[in-house]
Amino acid sequence: MLYYHLPNMNISRTCIVFVSFTCLACAQTPPAPRAIVLHAARLLEIETGHMVMPGEVLVVGDKIKEVGGSVNHPAGAQVINLGDRTLMPGLIDAHIHLFLHPGAEDLQTVIESVPERTIMATLGARDDLMAGFTAERDMGTEGAGSADSAVRDAIDRGQIPGPRLRVSGNAVNILGGHEDAIGYNPAQHILPNATYANGADELVKVIREQFKEGADFIKIYETGADSIRDGQLSTPYQYSEAELTAAVHEAARVGKRIAVHATGEPGTLYAVQAGVESVDHAYQLSDETMRLMKENHIFAVPTFTISEYFGVHPLKPGTEEREQQLLALHVKEFRKQLAAGVPIAMGSDVGPFPHGTQARELVLMVKYGMTPLAALQADLINGAKLLQWDGQIGELKPGYLADVIAVPGNPLDDISATQHVEFVMKGGVIYRSVQ
Repeated sequence: MLYYHLPNMNISRTCIVFVSFTCLACAQTPPAPRAIVLHAARLLEIETGHMVMPGEVLVVGDKIKEVGGSVNHPAGAQVINLGDRTLMPGLIDAHIHLFLHPGAEDLQTVIESVPERTIMATLGARDDLMAGFTAERDMGTEGAGSADSAVRDAIDRGQIPGPRLRVSGNAVNILGGHEDAIGYNPAQHILPNATYANGADELVKVIREQFKEGADFIKIYETGADSIRDGQLSTPYQYSEAELTAAVHEAARVGKRIAVHATGEPGTLYAVQAGVESVDHAYQLSDETMRLMKENHIFAVPTFTISEYFGVHPLKPGTEEREQQLLALHVKEFRKQLAAGVPIAMGSDVGPFPHGTQARELVLMVKYGMTPLAALQADLINGAKLLQWDGQIGELKPGYLADVIAVPGNPLDDISATQHVEFVMKGGVIYRSVQ
């Protein structure tokens, strides 16, 4: 129904003409979602490790419709033959920093504006997606506030390419803590790379602010700075168990969760006793901490790649040996964690090293004790759970979102195949195609 006001008439004689018509565009049946059939020599079933040969995936719209050795080929479907490659779910990185790039982390906050860093973040998101990472958890903007919410939302609206994101806004830290501007002239009042919260009351206040600004979860620095003494890790804790419990309860009040940067004791124990969702880095865990993590299914996110990178590209001259010692300790402790049954999720800490290169983490997880299948399950099945997208991503199953990649060869024979992703689809949209 259209309403027309007829001009050039006396107000008292103004009339409304009602024109009824059929809108052809409105009457047309919406076009059916596009169907795409992906065919390759192999398809990896992540849950079982079974390799389907050959493998096919039928994608309709943004969802997977069928998976198997052979699927229906609807009339008009686009068929993409990926040859001697393996179809598998889009990779997941549970610990990234879109707002960081190689170089001095603390100075990026000082030298670069938030708009400049946001532009860099969009480029990092693109690079990660093109490398096959279709979902990620951003563990703090390192001084850029809630700008990650804007990047996440722009990706969700299809305005820029990038992975599905869970974001934490600015991380949370105590005065003088791990991410405070230690080492600078105090008279300059250099801003920290995290938001100050001293004590339970301030934690609750900051958490409420972060959620108001769009955070999906909260990232808290619980330990640091780290040092090695007589082959043992020494790292002060920042929040007591009671303070962390207050934070966990506040997040849970609105159905959200807390992740912690925590490397050693007693901070890691306080965190798992409080009920956090993950312990990121987890260099050294006590037997009790490992027991509680297994019992309560709290994930350890190892982040080997960043340690390896800093061992070769130190943030400060002369710190190479310390980083190499930390990595050696971490490897030894990681094997203990595997033996203890601690749940593991893949996270690389990418940002301080170049975006799009973080599949190196899977290579290192295998090098340090996991099988290729176990590493991929940590990435995909556990990653989906940690990002609260289980049942939607992480596997190639009917009804799941069509996040599909293809890698050369067989990643169960050579996990480094994940470093050479040649096809990327996210939500049924092809972002990278085989030439």
